[in-house]
Amino acid sequence: MVGPHRDVTGERDTPVHTEDEALRLDETDPGHRHLFHVPPADGGRHPESAYLAGNSLGLQPRATRDELLADLDAWRRLGVEGHLEAERAWLPYHELLTAPAARLVGARPAETVVMNSLTVNLHLLMVSFYRPAGTRTRIVIEDSAFPSDSYAVRSQARFHGLDPDDTVVRLRPRAGEDTLRTEDVTDYLAAEGDRVALVLLGGVNYLTGELLDIPAITAAGRAAGAVVGWDLAHAVGNVPLALHDWDVDFAAWCSYKYLNAGPGALAGVFVHERHLGDPDLPRFEGWWSTESATRFEMTPVSRPPATVEAWQISNPPIFAMGPVRTSLELFDTVGMPALRERSLRLTGWLERLLDEVTADRSLTVVTPRDPQRRGCQLSVRIGAGSAAELAKRLRHEHGVIADAREPDIVRFAPVPLYSTYHDCWRAAEALAATVGKANS
Repeated sequence: MVGPHRDVTGERDTPVHTEDEALRLDETDPGHRHLFHVPPADGGRHPESAYLAGNSLGLQPRATRDELLADLDAWRRLGVEGHLEAERAWLPYHELLTAPAARLVGARPAETVVMNSLTVNLHLLMVSFYRPAGTRTRIVIEDSAFPSDSYAVRSQARFHGLDPDDTVVRLRPRAGEDTLRTEDVTDYLAAEGDRVALVLLGGVNYLTGELLDIPAITAAGRAAGAVVGWDLAHAVGNVPLALHDWDVDFAAWCSYKYLNAGPGALAGVFVHERHLGDPDLPRFEGWWSTESATRFEMTPVSRPPATVEAWQISNPPIFAMGPVRTSLELFDTVGMPALRERSLRLTGWLERLLDEVTADRSLTVVTPRDPQRRGCQLSVRIGAGSAAELAKRLRHEHGVIADAREPDIVRFAPVPLYSTYHDCWRAAEALAATVGKANS
């Protein structure tokens, strides 16, 4: 057993909790690491990386390769006939993803579809749901929204002939605070809601890891007469969702973070059933927007179904859908409630370790301490130096993979599917060894 090291003065330099303690916790609460490929360590004394960057890109499930090769083999054997004759026929392939995706986000199958990429989907949804009129033109986002969301809403404002600097409202935390409070959002909507056309927030903030109160904010936005949409890139597969019951108008998410479907994987869309089949709702259309039963009649006018599939445009890329299907089957097998419970335990353990490290260093955890206000990410603000350089040292000197968001945030994500208590212990020990004490 290698416990916490001591410096020459006898003071602890690394966490009080021991490696043996972490290993015992892994025996009693093992997770599902065996179902994933874990990259080898690029430094340190352990063969595998302590991979805590699943909030940026999830690990590859072991089942993905064989199942993807099976889809490729169908193309080799069948050519064009694979559309109907493959074991997983290509023509209705996207339907294999619908029910598990709906279960994961708390939706009905008619409200859920996997297609395109995240920001493309947000634009397609805003074609329908951002309809500025009169004085109701504003789009509300969080000031620390992911840049792509910011670019998207500003470009939508310009598309409608509006000044994005006036149209896009960026809600900031209170002075001296790092995260938004629910009442910061709801109070704004109560006061200014008659000028808001669209609320589009991140369910879990990419930078701080804060989980926003989706049902409360959705209710406030709708009460103000606004449409409420959510970017769930950091929420799906991370926290339990109930989009239908929460009365969310629309949502979109990616599949390459917590859903482990590979870099640039296909994304998902939710549209509440009250909007489905509405003939007055504008929408961009293509071949896959029409009823599947009449698609090959080749008529010039679309007959969209009364489901979210009406928002589809092009036929789906089969080899990109396979890894999403494989991952969704994992979530169906393990179950989001069990994953959330393990996430609370694992993230709580990492938090205790980081508390020991940050106590006497210029490091601050900016993620909310309330477990119900966060997912499985803890963001650490560094007091000096480059976040990217620190992340590089953690990887190359200690085999710990975290990720940096410049200028000063390093994010650690103990993903409940595959991260371990030992990973968390290694991350805290590496951080302590890499960042000197404030008074030294």
